[in-house]
Amino acid sequence: MKLDYPRIWARVINDFHCATQLHDPEHWRRVELNGLLIAPHSGALVDVVRLFAVFHDSRRENDLKDDNHGPRAVEYAASLRGELFDLPDEQFDLLQYAICWHADGTTSDDPTIGTCWDADRLDLVRVGIQPDVKLMSTDYGRILAVQSSKTMIFIQ
Repeated sequence: MKLDYPRIWARVINDFHCATQLHDPEHWRRVELNGLLIAPHSGALVDVVRLFAVFHDSRRENDLKDDNHGPRAVEYAASLRGELFDLPDEQFDLLQYAICWHADGTTSDDPTIGTCWDADRLDLVRVGIQPDVKLMSTDYGRILAVQSSKTMIFIQ
């Protein structure tokens, strides 16, 4: 099944009900773009990276502490698998892991999971936080984190 990204995005956005300003679909789009920048350098599975971007914060209930938003997003993605998109089991396992643990502040040696997490962390600049190079999983993610430190403007 070819993935119909516009349809996937439309459905997930339609089902998103959090009054968020920091973890909204604009953030998801930046995560997708970051992931697409990193993937050619890391060898990540692009479909998993793109699906991570749209699902990872899709079940947030608030912008503050929401420890279970990852597991809820995994359940949501699983509920749409086979209806809205499909992935081989091995790729879906990577997607589930990346979504479930993306907010735990760890790194991954897996190129796809690492790309997902780096793509999300690179968007921390939206809240004035410089991504920590030590928490980037991929070589290219680290390069982008260093570059972003040179271009960040802090508003005080």
